[in-house]
Amino acid sequence: MKRLLTILALCGIASLLHASEMELEKVTVGTDVQTVGRGAEAVMNDCHSCHSMKYIRYRDLVNFGMDRQKVDGWRGDLSLDAPLLAQMPESDAAQAYGKAPPDLSLMTKAREGGVRYVYSYLLGYYLTPEGMPGNHYFPETKMPDVLGISGVTEGAQRTELQGKARDIVSFLAWSADPHEQERHRLGYYVIAYLLVLTVLLYLVKNQVWSGLK
Repeated sequence: MKRLLTILALCGIASLLHASEMELEKVTVGTDVQTVGRGAEAVMNDCHSCHSMKYIRYRDLVNFGMDRQKVDGWRGDLSLDAPLLAQMPESDAAQAYGKAPPDLSLMTKAREGGVRYVYSYLLGYYLTPEGMPGNHYFPETKMPDVLGISGVTEGAQRTELQGKARDIVSFLAWSADPHEQERHRLGYYVIAYLLVLTVLLYLVKNQVWSGLK
């Protein structure tokens, strides 16, 4: 019995090591409204029933430039200032999956590997010999294969799902820092202001010193 337990433990360790050694897929996220908007729609359709995004409000989606009618359809009777909370109560989700599904607002910041990990995870599902779904990157996951990637056999369909996964991680990357582009734009103005100020101060310095010579 002890020998059997040892073998099982070693198999478990080997499985975890195999998962940790798998190279993450490469992905370049989109920052434009169209890509992020498609990702938001995919998340609302495929993930929102179980996962919340408590740090994002419906107004944030509108302010970013997403279609107002589409956002209104997602929020229903909720206020624009309401957070994107899961449709399933947390207690029901915990009972169904063993624990409550994590909030997705900061998911790309919380996981080592960032967007590459989330992208790889979404595409990492496969079917075991018993016909059950597994995941190469997170074997103990309880989340279903929401993209249906494990049953794909055609290259064109897999390419389509890769595009959908990219849209999703683009939205999640935006949600982790929704004001990033605004800060970047402000940074350009600040740099331009400092450059102009430097030139003006240089000219004033030359004018002052020329009067002292």
